Amino acid sequence: MNFPFLAAWRKRRGGGRHATLATAFEEDPEGVAGLLSECSLLRARAAAAGVRLDDSPRSLEALDQLLPRWREDPEELPWVGNDAGLYLGTVIVRTVPGAVWDVLPAGRPVVRLVSGRELDVVAAGLDWAVTGSPELSQRYGEAAEG
Repeated sequence: MNFPFLAAWRKRRGGGRHATLATAFEEDPEGVAGLLSECSLLRARAAAAGVRLDDSPRSLEALDQLLPRWREDPEELPWVGNDAGLYLGTVIVRTVPGAVWDVLPAGRPVVRLVSGRELDVVAAGLDWAVTGSPELSQRYGEAAEG
C-alpha cells in the first residue's frame, strides 16, 4: 500500500527510500498513528457536505448519511475508501478501550482490539466507499463490542 504522506515523514526522520510503514511504526507508533488519522480527502469531502469529523462515533453516523458522490469518480473512489477506513480506525483507537493501531509486516495498517481480534479497517472503508455497506457506524459498533 502506498501512503504519499510517508515521503514527508521519511524526510523528517532521515529515513531512506526503503523505509516501510511497518518500520516507521516500530520507531514512532504515535507519529504514524497521527499520520493515519489525517484522512485529508475524506475530511475535505465531509466538510464540503457540512459534516464535521471530530473522531467520534457520531461522526461515523454522519458519514454514513453522505451522498456518495465519490462513486462517480473512479480515480477518487479508492482514495476516499482508504481514508474512510483510516478514519474508522482512528475513531476506534480513540474511543474503544484497549484498541491500538498495528502495522502488519507487509505495511497494511490494522486495528487490534484488546481481545486480540484484528480489524482490516482499510478494507472496511473500501467496501463502504464502493457499496455503502456495511456502514461505518455498524463496523464501529462491532468493534466496540469486542
